Amino acid sequence: MPANAVSTSVPVSDPPIRHRTRNRTSLTPWLFAAPALGLFALFLVVPIGYAIYLSFRGYRIEGGGGFGRRVETFIGFDNYQAVFTDHEYLAGLGRVLVYGVIAIPSVLGLALMFALLLDTPRVRARSFARTAIFLPYAVPGVIASLLWGFFYLPSTSPLNYIAERLHTGPLDFFSYPALYFSLANIALWSGVGFNMVIIYTSLRAIPTSIYEAARIDGASELQIAVRIKIPLVAPALVLTGLFSVIGTLQLYSEPATLRPITTTVSSTWVPLMKIYQEAFMNDNLGGAAAASVVLALGILVVSLLLLRFFQHRAFGDNS
Repeated sequence: MPANAVSTSVPVSDPPIRHRTRNRTSLTPWLFAAPALGLFALFLVVPIGYAIYLSFRGYRIEGGGGFGRRVETFIGFDNYQAVFTDHEYLAGLGRVLVYGVIAIPSVLGLALMFALLLDTPRVRARSFARTAIFLPYAVPGVIASLLWGFFYLPSTSPLNYIAERLHTGPLDFFSYPALYFSLANIALWSGVGFNMVIIYTSLRAIPTSIYEAARIDGASELQIAVRIKIPLVAPALVLTGLFSVIGTLQLYSEPATLRPITTTVSSTWVPLMKIYQEAFMNDNLGGAAAASVVLALGILVVSLLLLRFFQHRAFGDNS
């Protein structure tokens, strides 16, 4: 080729590999999360949206002359007005509050006590004790309610048998206010182990050097537990407390299981039992949906207020 010849070849540009790689990298997390997001939308978002839709609908009679037709139609906020004026629903909320005042402090207090005892340096049979305390949580709530129901029933209760032999009279576990303590005992038996494991796990995450420094300074095990361990596991206590509040507002299995063996527990004793009756006994899906939405919003508001309160306390303490 002559020296003065001009090259007419055009340089070939590299394909945009980096751009393609970047797009694939950004889409990869969404592809992995797509099944979970789909199930979340299918089993949570869609039912919530449908419940809200049903809460604004109800049945009305159309036509006259004794030949009216029952038609489902939009009724606005009538279902919500009926919920806030329903004395049975409001009374059920009151019973849940009384039950929560008894059950929540008892469950969290015992869970914290067991966790602190298991975290002491000289405790024996730690693994066995931890498993034994947690084991009742593995029993389903309905089974636990049946077991304790037979324990409370006068004809099968060993405590009632002992009381009769001692001539102290029959024991009535289903009378007021003993009924609240009977239900709280079921929650106590099944809920202490779960909360204990959460608090104990949080305790095991604390560096042991903190305890060693406190012992060098002359602190006793009780002082270490009160002044060091409990403040450091405060986030775990907040978490378990929040779970306990939510579980209390969703109380259903225990009173519904005990209802066939006592007349004290009515069919609308707690809000969820009232919702069940409206939906499947009274064929009032709109009213049941409105009551469910009100209960869900109440749980959400209470949870947010508790979180905000504890965050404010923690921020104030840190400042």
